[in-house]
Amino acid sequence: MKRLLAVLIVLTAGAFCLRAQDIVVPQGYQVVDSLVIRPSAQMDTSLVGKDVFRVLDGKDATVTVLQSESIRAGMAKHIKDNESEVISGYRVRIYFNNSQNSRGESEAAKNRFEANHPGIFAYRSFTSPFFKVTVGDFRTRSEAMKLLQEISNEFPTAFIVKENINYPIVDKNNSYIIDTLHLVRPIEPQTTTF
Repeated sequence: MKRLLAVLIVLTAGAFCLRAQDIVVPQGYQVVDSLVIRPSAQMDTSLVGKDVFRVLDGKDATVTVLQSESIRAGMAKHIKDNESEVISGYRVRIYFNNSQNSRGESEAAKNRFEANHPGIFAYRSFTSPFFKVTVGDFRTRSEAMKLLQEISNEFPTAFIVKENINYPIVDKNNSYIIDTLHLVRPIEPQTTTF
């Protein structure tokens, strides 16, 4: 297995962008570009799990909160009780098999879906003896049905399942960011066949 010499992540949405010719490349190596799709932040996580009232204490805030200690205690209890809360919703299962080569097939199905449907997340799992690939995070069955209808030609055996889901994407128009990776790999010697 060839080792990757260096990976330079260049965010296309970031403050700068490098061109392949601007990268210093050691002798015997070449720059290879790849596009990577990564999810946008699903929510502002700066206050997740924090007591908002304590965050405001001691800051130059224009908001004054007058409350009884029972409200403060109730808020603290609510935050503690819901730390591991899960959301029940729907996904579309595009692959479900236990054949001998199902490990590779499930990986291929997940990769094919992610390539054709950027911004909709795919989840691969194994529950003995089945490999499964489910896609999407939907609160309602009708939202999952829309995706099922869109992919029915590509994945004819797909069906809807009820599962614990991640928080659905709020901004569906900007659900992902495309980054460019500049990879530096060894140049493979050309072989001639006679």
